[in-house]
Amino acid sequence: MKKKQRKSYTAAFKVKIALEAIKGHRTINEIATHYGVHPNMAPQWKKHAIESLADVFSTRRERDAQGEEVLKAELYQQIGQLKVELDRLKKKPVCSTDQKRQLAEPDNDLISVCPQCELIELPRASFYYEPAVESAENLFLMRLLEPKLVHL
Repeated sequence: MKKKQRKSYTAAFKVKIALEAIKGHRTINEIATHYGVHPNMAPQWKKHAIESLADVFSTRRERDAQGEEVLKAELYQQIGQLKVELDRLKKKPVCSTDQKRQLAEPDNDLISVCPQCELIELPRASFYYEPAVESAENLFLMRLLEPKLVHL
């Protein structure tokens, strides 16, 4: 048994039926029969057309203002989220310099290393510091001297 495929109508077709329903020269059943649509569709399209007419006549300035309000709301949400994250970072227990160094992310595109170091209270020089490695020769000499130093 095959499933019935739903019909899809173009926007222009829906507007045509909605306008005719708004005019009211014919009944909904007459319009539905004439265009070959279900009688429930014409009132739905009429209602949708009437509801969206305000958008058609709104000025560009009003639409821009609505867009700005949405943008402001999103930005305030981001600010709040970042504030919570900052408070969480500030309340973190005191860490060693090595642990703080691991918290900083040098490849982060959103925030550079300097502000990250300020947030986690790590001196920037400590972030870049790499301890000097002893040469193999020095380590060998220190091992040779070690037993003699114990006896002194």
